[in-house]
Amino acid sequence: MLERDLFYLRKAIEVSRKAREHGNTPFGAILVDSSGTILMEQENIEVTEHDCTGHAEAALMRRASRAYDKGFLWTCTLYTSAEPCAMCSGAIYWGNVGRVVYGLSEERLLALTGNNPQNPTFMLPCREVFARGQKNITVVGPLLEDEAAAVHEGYWK
Repeated sequence: MLERDLFYLRKAIEVSRKAREHGNTPFGAILVDSSGTILMEQENIEVTEHDCTGHAEAALMRRASRAYDKGFLWTCTLYTSAEPCAMCSGAIYWGNVGRVVYGLSEERLLALTGNNPQNPTFMLPCREVFARGQKNITVVGPLLEDEAAAVHEGYWK
C-alpha cells in the first residue's frame, strides 16, 4: 500500500504546484477510489475565488458530495499535499471519506508559514479532529514532507 500511497501523494503535491502557479496558496488534493482511479483533483481556490473555505480538501469534498453517495465515498482515499486543517477535517468527516493520506504535517506547515495572515495555521492534528467523531477514519502521514514543503519555498515570506 505504501508505494501506491506515495504515487498518489506525489500527484496531490503536483496539484499543489498548479494551485501556486494559478495564484493560490500551494495546496492540492485528489480523490481516489478503491481500484486506484483518480476521481477528482482540486487545487486550493481560496485566493482566486475569494472564498475563505476554498482549501483544496474542503472544495474537493463539496464537489465529491454532489457527485457520489456516502457509501461509495467511505471506500475512497483523499490524498492531500498537507495535513487537513480543522475545517477540512470536518468536511472530510461529514463527506464520509474513509481514508486520508497527507504529505506535510500541520506542525511543519506552521514552521513554514509562521504568523502569515494568509494561513493562520491551527495546531490541531486531523487525527484529533477525527477522534472526536463517531467514524474510524484511517489517517496515514506525514509522508514525503520534504517534497511537499518544497512547493512552499519562498511563498510565505
